[in-house]
Amino acid sequence: MSTLPVLDDRGLPPKYPFNAELEVTPREAMARLSARTDPKRLIVIDVRLDEELQVARVSGAIHLPLDQFPSHAEKLDIPEDAEVMTLCHHGVRSLKAALFLREQGIAPRAKSIAGGIELWSLAADPSVPRYTRSGTVCTPLAKA
Repeated sequence: MSTLPVLDDRGLPPKYPFNAELEVTPREAMARLSARTDPKRLIVIDVRLDEELQVARVSGAIHLPLDQFPSHAEKLDIPEDAEVMTLCHHGVRSLKAALFLREQGIAPRAKSIAGGIELWSLAADPSVPRYTRSGTVCTPLAKA
């Protein structure tokens, strides 16, 4: 059984290299989602694999795997004034997705959810299962 990390008051692990220009914490993202009145103005794009979605998901997120971004991201119907947050397992793929959306002008202020769904589960919503991934094989972790 793994030990849960200690989190700071923002819900981030100590020494996490948080970049407020490019990221939003899972707690901030969840609060914004809970308070949103228009789903078209606050959009979460989950860039994980189908296999990962079968284990854990954030309700209301649009699924577009990172490997499909170059051919499908422009087809997303994102209003110009929408707030866009991207999500993956640990925050690496979602940061790439946010940067792609910014560079392509699709969502110029897109941000990655720091630490991905792993940190989301630890800091914002413990009902979301944690898992490990090796290739396309996802293994749920036992609750601590």
